[in-house]
Amino acid sequence: MTSSSTPTARAVSPDSGEHWSAEGAWRVADGIHRIPLPLPMDGLKAVNVYVIESDDGLTLIDGGWSIEVARDLLERCLRDVGYGFGDIRRFLVTHIHRDHYTLATVLGHEYGADVSLGLGEKPGLDLLNDALGGAVDFDGNPFLEVLRTAGAHEIADLWALGTPEMPDPAWWQYPHTWLAGDQAIEVGARTLDAVHTPGHTPGHYVFAEQAAGLLFAGDHVLPTITPSIGFTVPPVPDPLGDFMASLTKVRALPDLVVLPAHGPVAPSTHARVDELLAHHEQRLALSLAALADGPLTAHRVAHHLGWTRHEKAYGELDPFAQGMASMETKAHLELLVAQGRATRAESPDGVLFTAAG
Repeated sequence: MTSSSTPTARAVSPDSGEHWSAEGAWRVADGIHRIPLPLPMDGLKAVNVYVIESDDGLTLIDGGWSIEVARDLLERCLRDVGYGFGDIRRFLVTHIHRDHYTLATVLGHEYGADVSLGLGEKPGLDLLNDALGGAVDFDGNPFLEVLRTAGAHEIADLWALGTPEMPDPAWWQYPHTWLAGDQAIEVGARTLDAVHTPGHTPGHYVFAEQAAGLLFAGDHVLPTITPSIGFTVPPVPDPLGDFMASLTKVRALPDLVVLPAHGPVAPSTHARVDELLAHHEQRLALSLAALADGPLTAHRVAHHLGWTRHEKAYGELDPFAQGMASMETKAHLELLVAQGRATRAESPDGVLFTAAG
């Protein structure tokens, strides 16, 4: 929930010379186009889908959100560069979130294109499919219990009022291929290194074409914002620790051009990873300092912190952003516990954190 010096709302992408979300199939390298597809409900405006050409057809990195306007735009942009949905041979999906996965799985099953997804996303997909199949109760919002463990009970109640309808089962079909561990994937004459980067989600992957100096970064390395951490179900014990370890893993690769899921093409993975790591180290220090008033829940610690690039007070955020902030703060506190700098105890109010020593 922070940014670089360039705000997302004004970020121009070098491949287009326009705002990064401008419609079009923008050439980022020989045989690779970036197609921003619209998002219906948040400030990110768009998700970048990357189209890789090869002799036997197209490979797409991510697919977009399965809404009519996004599907129509993807079809139109593919047609502008001489292709159609029938030319897609494979989707390499960076992670399970609906703005990346749902249109990929719908089109993949319609047109017979292989859909690949990280194996770490299977518990989340199992949860959704069990709910859709009636095997477990579906309350419409699996994050309510996560919010309550963060101590954000009032926010959970507000989120419950906005519980959506049962999602379309077609959006959450299983992939054809599960990605496990790090591996090389041949895409025509190209070799992509599929690198497991858990943190934003447990099964997140990035795809590095080192020969071309490119990183298809998904939501792992974003040039103007940080990805949400802790916003995943089922919850994992230490998502921020996973994320920072994954950043360090990507930092060990050669310096690559960032092809992000949200935001403009950016020149340096090394520079941006260093900024992201420094940001989270600062947030860890601020969270630990807030525990001087402890023991506190993550929800109460979030009140001590500034949010967005404008350092807004917690009370200035809308209920959705407050919930995200509480969950991300809990991720910072859980890492402090893992580092031995704080302790945790379960309570009816939520998990209570106390500074160690």
